[in-house]
Amino acid sequence: MLLFSLFRNNNQAETILFAVFAVVIILFLLIDLGVFNKKAHKISTKSALYQSIFWVIVSTAFGYLVYKFDDSGSEAALEYFSAYLTEYALSVDNIFVILLILKYFSVKEEYYHNILFWGILGAVVFRGVFIFVGALLIAKFHWILYVFGVFLIYSGIKIYFEDSDEKIDPEKNPILKLCRKYLPMTKDDMGGKFIVTKPKLMFTSLFLVIVLIETTDLIFAVDSIPAAFAITQNEFLIYTSNIFAVLGLRAMFFLLAGIIDKFYLLQKGLSIILFFIGAKMLMEIFEMHVPVSLSFSVILLTLTGSIVFSVIIPKKKKSEELL
Repeated sequence: MLLFSLFRNNNQAETILFAVFAVVIILFLLIDLGVFNKKAHKISTKSALYQSIFWVIVSTAFGYLVYKFDDSGSEAALEYFSAYLTEYALSVDNIFVILLILKYFSVKEEYYHNILFWGILGAVVFRGVFIFVGALLIAKFHWILYVFGVFLIYSGIKIYFEDSDEKIDPEKNPILKLCRKYLPMTKDDMGGKFIVTKPKLMFTSLFLVIVLIETTDLIFAVDSIPAAFAITQNEFLIYTSNIFAVLGLRAMFFLLAGIIDKFYLLQKGLSIILFFIGAKMLMEIFEMHVPVSLSFSVILLTLTGSIVFSVIIPKKKKSEELL
């Protein structure tokens, strides 16, 4: 009911497209968990590559449907792809943190997929809540968009000057502390289970991992959701692009987990995008409108450039930077 209420004011085409979106997401999640990954196993790089390509194709095909059937046509499609690319790129930072959490708790690789599946399922729900609340606030207080703009500029500057090698300590997470204090916990993963009932109801270490991943996703959503609203105020486009990007994150995790540090300039690219989107939003105060096509071009070129330059310009080691 919550998700459908997001689109109560949209046109018939978007209602039909959302029905298609819901069927695709539910169908493939059921097939994923119930058929292809019924038993815990390690995901190979080859399988991750195929899954990544699959979700990119599905996301692109949905963007084409938006272009073909939405009343706004090409403008709606460009907004969808701009929001999708931004969220997809921001998800890369999420991969760093997820990998850190899994390594910190010494999670076996065969359990990675199951943990990420439930983590992403939670993201589908919580991001829907975020977008719903954001849409209500903007509808009532339009000036919140300008607050988003200032926040995105601040985030862009902050991320640009952050040390990409800075370590994150999971033990500092307050949710983790609360779980350990008030929930009965087991000492191991109990064969990949999240909860055990014998001899009594207890939560495993893998449950803590999911809790940390969910809270981490909510923290990242604080950046990505305002960025999406700065691109478009169409809740339908925001939610669908956001969820397609998040679903692609799981496959991308297995594909990039071992080489993610090579794209060291991507963080700089993301900071530039956030700064640009925030500035674009604030320019509307002075009735200066940035075309959607220009926004999409800036996002695409910045992401491409940061990836290409990361590959052709080797990262300097800290010892070399000190010389």
